[in-house]
Amino acid sequence: MDETYVSVIGAGSCGEELAAQAEEVGRLLAERGCVVVCGGMDGGVMAAVARGARRGGGRCLGLLPNLDRRRASPDLTFSLCTGIGHARNLAVAASGDVVIAVGGEWGTLSEIALARAAGRQVVLLASWEVRPASGPPEGVHRAATPREAVELVLSLLA
Repeated sequence: MDETYVSVIGAGSCGEELAAQAEEVGRLLAERGCVVVCGGMDGGVMAAVARGARRGGGRCLGLLPNLDRRRASPDLTFSLCTGIGHARNLAVAASGDVVIAVGGEWGTLSEIALARAAGRQVVLLASWEVRPASGPPEGVHRAATPREAVELVLSLLA
């Protein structure tokens, strides 16, 4: 399998600026041939990245926390009802070859930790400040723009 899967994580609700960044990430990933993976719900970063992937001509897989596909983003290519609530964060984090965090709240922070525990590189875009006394954690990178985030992801996979 030669396809690149990129998980995009972030809050279930967000403002217009963050939604625009997530949508651009989705579009840019799709234009580069990546399969986008997200939490799949119809709101926030998840809905925006799915919309961007669709507009970019790509595919987006949503891993839903519940059993109700009607609550999924209408822009998903595929949706998977897990029925496992927040535990699905591990599936989202581990399904990408690399992870981009756009903004986020506590669930996003858990996905960042799970991604690193699974050995995935993480790119932060307007996301959590990670500043331990010993310096930035290994495998966690920061990007200033959606384009920079996507280019960084692709360079990490090269």
